[in-house]
Amino acid sequence: MRQTRSVEIATGMFVLLGMSSLFFLTTQTTGGDDFQATSVYTVEARFENVGSLKDRAPVAMSGVTIGRVTNVRFDPEMLDAEVTFVIDSQYGQIPDDSDASILTAGLLGSQYIGLQPGGSDLYLEEGSEIQFTQSAIVLENLISKYLFSAGGDSE
Repeated sequence: MRQTRSVEIATGMFVLLGMSSLFFLTTQTTGGDDFQATSVYTVEARFENVGSLKDRAPVAMSGVTIGRVTNVRFDPEMLDAEVTFVIDSQYGQIPDDSDASILTAGLLGSQYIGLQPGGSDLYLEEGSEIQFTQSAIVLENLISKYLFSAGGDSE
């Protein structure tokens, strides 16, 4: 009886330790805010499809996080998605003809906005709108397109 009680206590401690470890990993890998800016400017972009882009998603240029998405909303008049994001003011020399793409981190990772610099002498500033955008690539659409095109070639 004494041995059974000690096994139960050890099992409970093991489960508690496992749950604590999962909680710690969850808090460390999700919601981490590596973007901290004292001064920012707001920029907008319109996309046909934003995929699973969420608020607080990173805005990156050359792989460096320079901003955060602050709002993703559907515009019922233009029938597209309007994304608002902020960029750290220290990156104030981004050409205003830059293009914004919705990219995926890894194969099945979260989505973020990637900026590619343009060649203009004018720069993005508070209230600017990025004109050149590329929507998210929806994996399901690619798979169905491949399957249906492969099915038609069997004749």
